[in-house]
Formats: sequence, C-alpha cells, structure tokens
Amino acid sequence: MEKSAETYIIDDKEAGLFRVNRRVFTDPECLEREQRRIFEKCWIYVGHESEVPHAGDYQSRTVAGRPIILVRGDDGVIRVLLNTCTHRGALVCRQKAGNTKSFQCPYHAWTFDSRGRLTGIPGEDSYGGEFSRDERALAAPAQVDSYRGFVFACYDPAAESLYDYLAGAREYLDLVADQSEVGMKVVAGQQSYSARANWKLLVENSYDGYHGLPTHQRYFSFLGDIGIDVRSRNIAAPPHQKPVDLGNGHAVVEYQSAWGRPIAHWVPPFGEHRKAHFEAIRRRFEDRFGKERAWRICETSRNLGIFPNLVINDIMAITIRTFYPVAPDYMEVNAWALAPADEGAEDSALRLDNFLTFLGPGGFATPDDVEMLESCQVGFRNREVEWSDISRGMKREYPTITDELQMRAFWRRWNQLMTEPQIRRARKAA
Repeated sequence: MEKSAETYIIDDKEAGLFRVNRRVFTDPECLEREQRRIFEKCWIYVGHESEVPHAGDYQSRTVAGRPIILVRGDDGVIRVLLNTCTHRGALVCRQKAGNTKSFQCPYHAWTFDSRGRLTGIPGEDSYGGEFSRDERALAAPAQVDSYRGFVFACYDPAAESLYDYLAGAREYLDLVADQSEVGMKVVAGQQSYSARANWKLLVENSYDGYHGLPTHQRYFSFLGDIGIDVRSRNIAAPPHQKPVDLGNGHAVVEYQSAWGRPIAHWVPPFGEHRKAHFEAIRRRFEDRFGKERAWRICETSRNLGIFPNLVINDIMAITIRTFYPVAPDYMEVNAWALAPADEGAEDSALRLDNFLTFLGPGGFATPDDVEMLESCQVGFRNREVEWSDISRGMKREYPTITDELQMRAFWRRWNQLMTEPQIRRARKAA
C-alpha cells in the first residue's frame, strides 16, 4: 500500500500560506510514486524535429528513465521507438546519433528498419508458423505527438491529447517558434551535467525571479562592466513583467530584460555595426505579426516551465533543458540551444556566446544555481525543519516575477497527481 500523501503541501489561499513538506525532496518512496504517477502518465519532451531532418536520422537518449530512439523513417515520419530488442531485450541502438537504414541488435542480429519493423532474423525457419514479424516490431510509447516542432511522448494510452495537455503553454511555444519564417533548429551539440539535488528544486529554480540578484551577483557585475545597467529597467512591473499559471502545472515568467537578445533587440555591447541589422529584423517581425506582437517576441524574455520537467528559457538565447531524477538527491540535466534555421554565422556566434556565458555548465548562472540547489539538499538533512515556504506574493493582486505564483502552479498539479485516487483516473479513462 502506498504511503499516505496527505501532508505533501499546505495550500491556504485565504491566509496566503503555501508550504511544501521537505520529505518530497528526500523520500525514496516519494520518488517511486513520482515515476508511476507523473513520468509514466504525463507528456514528456523527447526532442525537436530538427534533430532528425533527413530519412534515417536518429537520436538515442533516455526519456523518463527509458532508453528510446527518436528517428525519422524512410517514409519521412518521425517516430519514437523503445530502444530494446523484442527478442531478448538488448539495446538495438548504442550510438547517440547518426543516420542509418536499420538497427541491428548486437546480441542475436535481429534487424529492424527505420520505421521499427522487424526485417531480418537469422535462422528464421527455426520458428513455428505462428511466429509473426509484425508482432515483434520495435515497440513505441502509447502516444507520440508534436507541437511546433517539439516532440513529446506519453506512456499512458488514456492521457489527454498533447494539444490539450499543453494548454496555455502553447502561446509561449508559439512565441519561440515564430522567431523564424523557415523554422527553428536545435544547434549541434548538447550540454550534459548533474546535480546532487532533487529534480524539483531545479523546476523551482528555473523560473525563480527572487533569487536572481542575490545568487548571480557576478553576472550582473559583468553586465555593468560591459555597459548594461540592470537597474535601468523595472523587471517587476505589469503588464509585461508577470508570472502566469498556464494550466496543467505549466507556468511562465515573462519580463522585459535589461540584457540583449540576439534576435531583434540591439544593445550597445553588440556593436554599433549590428544596429541596422537588428532593426531590419525587427521590421520583418512587425510586417508579419504587427507591432505589438513583434515587440513582445523581440523585447520580452520568458522562462517557461512545461510540467513536469521541460524548461525553455527564451532569454539572452533560447535554451531547451530537461532533467530527470536518478535518486531523491541526484538528477541528470541535458540542455540544447535553439535558433532560427536560417540564422547567419555572426548572429549564431552571438547567440551561442550568450547561451554559454550565462546558462552553460561553466557560465555565470549554472554553477551558481547548482551550488544553491545542492546546498538546499544538504540543508534538508535537518529533518526538524519540516516545511519549505512558497507563499511569496500569494495575496498580491498582481504578482511580480519575484513572487512564487509559478512555483505554486507546479506544486498544485504535482500534488494533484500524487494524491488523487487511482481508481478515479481509471474511471476517467473509461
């Protein structure tokens, strides 16, 4: 029987009090419950269609604890295949990326094509007449779908559609995808690192505006040194400086940032010679979307969290980040840069420099954040302090990006999935 989960959170809207029981960051039984109720039930990000542009292109990676293959078949269809031979279980793809017409299991040489069909069996005449190649094709998650190039999988056949699941997050994915007339692409290369901390701490951190100035002092000093005055912009005032609950556990903080973005937001450190270039890009956005939406795409930044573990930071560059729990106090993180597919070399170099300077594993922000998350995890050893507080701004009519509305959106959905009776889910599915 599962442990009672009645004390995961305290959510007292009238009193403006929101607390999270620190057991959720340390308890192995809680992690097991998360795997069953969250990672096996929700839509999970797999990759971007630009990572497999040609027939036979593939990426193999671990998604929600399962080895999978993201592959574009010879029919042009992008599929997600479970990376396990249907004969005896070995991985059929042991390379991280490449192009192939087939996947061959190294154990007994069963061979599968790029659509996952079983096409070759040594000594096939040894099997009886009831043996079926179709039944032995590579398996796939129960559901696979994409939105604006972002590919997701869900292991629950009864789950709602991806379109409905994304809810209000679709608007912000559109703001990302609309930054190119020809489509977006994941830049070659991947950042992979780990942290000795619970994965949900990185959820909180990824759109936590409250920690920015205290934690990242080195970065803001650097901005001052290159001529950007953070104090010259009020990053905590509505209407475009706001946290938003997007439904289904998704949330975003949107704000006008003081730093430049290599899209259509020129600032002096980018060089006077680039000003006309950025202004021309801006005019193209205005022609496509009108001035108001063009301003929003070009001038506002956003930290978007898609429940449970996908973060898209559209700030000084666009970063896609996923993270998975390995243990209650250990997670693995992967990150990619996203850019317009037709971006020129100089803009691309500027984007990647921004990406690495702030969000890279050795940049200004990431080491600071990892150190703080690991410090929290060590602090949780003091079990006498039972609750973490996430009440900031709860009674405010117009919350700011330094408040914690976005975290409460995550935790309410997390708590719902972790505590609702499973029989109710079964009836809903029926």
